[in-house]
Amino acid sequence: MASPTMESLILQLHDISAVKFGNFKLKSGISSPIYIDLRLIVSYPALLRQISQTLISSLPPTTPYDLVCGVPYTALPIATCISTASDVPMVMRRKEVKDYGTAKAIEGAFRDGQICLIIEDLVTSGASVLETAAPLRAAGVKVTDVVVMIDREQGGRENLAQSGITLHAMVRLSEMVRILKEKGRVSEETEALVLKFLDDNRKVALPSPPPATLVRSRIPYGERAKIAKNPTGKRLLEVMVHKETNLCLAADVATAKELLDIADKVGPEICLLKTHVDILPDFTPDFGSKLRSIAEKHNFLIFEDRKFADIGNTVTMQYEGGIFCILDWADIVNAHIISGPGIVDGLKLKGLPRGRGLLLLAEMSSAGNLATGDYTSTAVKIAEEHSDFVIGFISVNPASWPGGPGNPSFIHATPGVQMVKGGDALGQQYNTPYSVISDRGSDIIIVGRGIIKASNPAEAAREYRLQGWDAYLLNCK
Repeated sequence: MASPTMESLILQLHDISAVKFGNFKLKSGISSPIYIDLRLIVSYPALLRQISQTLISSLPPTTPYDLVCGVPYTALPIATCISTASDVPMVMRRKEVKDYGTAKAIEGAFRDGQICLIIEDLVTSGASVLETAAPLRAAGVKVTDVVVMIDREQGGRENLAQSGITLHAMVRLSEMVRILKEKGRVSEETEALVLKFLDDNRKVALPSPPPATLVRSRIPYGERAKIAKNPTGKRLLEVMVHKETNLCLAADVATAKELLDIADKVGPEICLLKTHVDILPDFTPDFGSKLRSIAEKHNFLIFEDRKFADIGNTVTMQYEGGIFCILDWADIVNAHIISGPGIVDGLKLKGLPRGRGLLLLAEMSSAGNLATGDYTSTAVKIAEEHSDFVIGFISVNPASWPGGPGNPSFIHATPGVQMVKGGDALGQQYNTPYSVISDRGSDIIIVGRGIIKASNPAEAAREYRLQGWDAYLLNCK
């Protein structure tokens, strides 16, 4: 039995034509004898306030939440009313993530592990709720419950339950129509028509995910250099523009002599040289100065692929000291975030005063790696918090991330690039320059064996440079 308050709200919604009867085509493509347009309630503040109060009171008292988030756009004013009345912080999901500014999918202040209650006006299949839950979860926020004004009773409750979300509804659609019939607002025939429609459409399937789309346009490297906070990140983008190259050579060779030799040969074609200094048996203390001389000669930056992974105090010593003295000669290093944000603090302590930059490993190109999902999202969050030192990511498919490649001041570098797709016996997965830049939204292609093993490395590097740059120019159109 509906309460007098509930009946009053339903009658008021009918009075303002937020509930209509006729023949309407829904977003799902099916025709419905009833249409509910709750966008109108923003023009009726008293009604909006009543709905917000009744909605939140329909939740079980034990429902946990630290934040509220309205599904854009209709539920945003409802969530705002609940937030201000209950003194519960609100966050907002961007329906269209911008490719400038912070480029965030979720706006507002929140912490990892907080629980967010999603607010929605009505639910059919639950697709809109899931579209809001996904970026919240990707940002480290838990989503376990959603409260809605109207449950259309067409599969949303079941679909949401499969994703671990419990649906709480202020009123069911069948109950709403019954009240309108009892109050003389609709006829028995109309009620029967709506109930038959609900019975015939008890399960509205979630829409299929859209096919992967190309990253069709991007902010040019030169424009991004202007907003880069870190001097090394800024310089890298400027070098890319000046030399018309987004190619990084992975110089994974057997000796220091070979490395210096190939750096000199391919230097004119690259913006970045990636090293693994700890595999060089003939390393000497003057290696760094020799490599820097070649880098200055050909105007490229040096990236030591150290993959720091220890606690902050340890990586500080590994970065600055030891036999390699990486800090002295490498413009850029990288790190896993498995040990937490303290690793960035440690590297930043020594690197930032020297103008160095850091790439975070957000994804990896080897089959079966664990740098996925929440790990990637956490890397992005840490990068945002240290954007004066972190210049970007080692990533594989940033176009697939919630919100896409994100903040344009961050650079994405993708390893495992060859002229043809495939893999090797050790699990390395390869992609072409075009697919990495155009399809996956990356900025820099990292090429190793495709150049090193070529009969003419300089010629091979030139071909990779041209392919990578052409793909970039196509994206800028």
